[in-house]
Amino acid sequence: MAAVKVPTVVLPNASGEVSMPVIGMGSAPDFTCKKDTKEAIVEAVRQGYRHFDTATAYGSEQALGEALKEAIQLGLVTRQDLFVTSKLWVTHNLPHLVLPALRKSLQTLQLDYLDLYLIHWPLSSQPKFQFPIDVQDLLPFDAKGVWESMVECQKLGLTRAIGVSNFSVKKLQNLLSLTTIPPAVNQVEMNLAWQQKNLRDFCKKHGIVVTAYSPLRKGASRGPNQVMENDALKGIADSHCKSIAQVSLRWLYENGVTAVPKSYDKDRMKQNLNIFDFSLTEDDHFKISQITQNRLISGPTKPQLPDLFDDDI
Repeated sequence: MAAVKVPTVVLPNASGEVSMPVIGMGSAPDFTCKKDTKEAIVEAVRQGYRHFDTATAYGSEQALGEALKEAIQLGLVTRQDLFVTSKLWVTHNLPHLVLPALRKSLQTLQLDYLDLYLIHWPLSSQPKFQFPIDVQDLLPFDAKGVWESMVECQKLGLTRAIGVSNFSVKKLQNLLSLTTIPPAVNQVEMNLAWQQKNLRDFCKKHGIVVTAYSPLRKGASRGPNQVMENDALKGIADSHCKSIAQVSLRWLYENGVTAVPKSYDKDRMKQNLNIFDFSLTEDDHFKISQITQNRLISGPTKPQLPDLFDDDI
């Protein structure tokens, strides 16, 4: 089986020319066990995946590191072929804790450097790991100080690019006002039922690459899946002899958005890469623009913070 060749996007403000594959493999924390994670990642490498997304909070860094080490030992890839992202958790989202947190992630992943390191949420908390986070444990988020520490990590060569996750337009505007080095990436929830046009337009204007998590509207059980169970999308998918998942990922790709779907199913992993041999029509795009919009992921705190996303739509 020939591995799929995935297109890449060049990240701005990175150390050297850093190319990120537009489709990656997510490893959010609903994996079943480390053995499954490891086997799935080695299989993903065989299929053509080169971009792998993890985070300290996911608990999947160790399994990902072991799998990538195995894939390299098997001769499937070299480290230079891979693009690995991890994220700084809120407990370490303080200027003096960024570098130690990154070093710990690298140790767990058995890597010398990351390709991309992201601030997971625009929040800081007391140093106790809990999910959801009790709002009483939140601390003031020093965006300027934390970002300066992220820049230092890049200068030290511990990560080739730096970025953010779950930042609204308002929070990006604030960060851009504090630095001359903008984030290369903003990773946010984005899918056909949460298209975030304003945020996409803002990021495009400022040269920030958008990565979609939950691109298939999975990741929280709250009633029917408004993407995967959508009749209009089923019609579009049938007209192209594709799946709704493939239409969803294709829409993101055609809108300049990168994505990190998570699936450990061999056939679905393969399907998620096979989106580069068809195009959506103008009529498809119009139908997709009519889908009812609402956010799926409301944030990591309990209770929810009303101003976390600043009402971005």
